[in-house]
Amino acid sequence: MLAPWLELDGVRDQAAAMSDRAHLELIALGTTAGADEIKDTAVTQPLVVATALLAAGQLSLPPGAAVGGHSVGEIAAAALAGVLPALEAVDLAAVRGQAMSAACALTPTGMSAVMGGDVETVLSTLAELDLVGANVNGGGQIVAAGSASALAALAAEPPAGTRVIGLPVAGAFHTSYMASAEATVADHVRSISPADPQRPLLTNSDGSVIGGPGSGATFLRLLVGQVTRPVRWDQCMATLAHMGVTGVLELPPAGTLVGLIKRELKGVATLALKKPNDLDAVTGFFAEHAGVHR
Repeated sequence: MLAPWLELDGVRDQAAAMSDRAHLELIALGTTAGADEIKDTAVTQPLVVATALLAAGQLSLPPGAAVGGHSVGEIAAAALAGVLPALEAVDLAAVRGQAMSAACALTPTGMSAVMGGDVETVLSTLAELDLVGANVNGGGQIVAAGSASALAALAAEPPAGTRVIGLPVAGAFHTSYMASAEATVADHVRSISPADPQRPLLTNSDGSVIGGPGSGATFLRLLVGQVTRPVRWDQCMATLAHMGVTGVLELPPAGTLVGLIKRELKGVATLALKKPNDLDAVTGFFAEHAGVHR
C-alpha cells in the first residue's frame, strides 16, 4: 500500500512521523507486512488514513472542492478540510482502531454485505433479526452487522432479490457493540482543538455538508458518534449529486468508493488514485472538473 509513495521526495520522513504519532511501524506495515499483520482494525485504520494523507500531500486540491470519506476515511477528510492536522488525524485513527479492535473481542459479532433488493425492505428485515444496516452504501449494497447467530439467520433466509456475502471483519462496526470504543474515542477527542473546515466537508451521519462557525467541533462530535451509528454513504452520494459534482477522485487505497459512484451516479466521472503513476491523470482530471461547481 505504501511502497510506491515512499519513493517520492519527503514522503518517507512524513510516514516516519506518522508512525511515531500512531505508535505503530506504519512503514513496515504498509510495505513488507503480510495480510495477517494488517487485517487487525487497530492497524488497518491508521494505515489507511496515513496512506490517503500522504498521497493527498502530492496534490493541489482545487479551491472549493468538497471532501468526504467512508467510515475511518472521514478522519482523512477532516484533515483535508483543515479541521485537524495530518498527524493528529493519524493519531485519532490509531486510537479509534485500537478501541474498536478491543470492542470486537468482547462479543462474537460480524458483518455481511447484502447485495441488491429494496433498501427499505432490506433494512426492515435486518431490524427483525436484530441486525443493523451499518453501512448503507447505495449502489445496491447494504452491510448488515450484529451477532454471529443473527448473521447466520440472514444468510439462511436472505431478503427477496438479494445475495448475502459474509465479510472478513473482526466485529460489528457502527453498532451498539462498539459502545466501549465510542467512549474511548470521545475521551481522546476532548484533547483536540479543531478548526472549522476550509472547504465543504460531508458527514456520514446524514450526508449533509458541515460548515460555518463551530462546525469543526460539530464534525468531531459526529466522528465520535459514527463509531456506533450507521455510515450513510448513500446520502453522501445524494449530496454530491445535489451539489452538481461532475468528478470524484478517490484517494488510496482506492477503488471501492468510485465503484459505488459509478453504479449510483451515472455520468459522474471518477478517478481512483492508487499509485504515483496516476498523479499525471489527476492534473487533467482537476483541470476538467474544477470550477464546474463551487
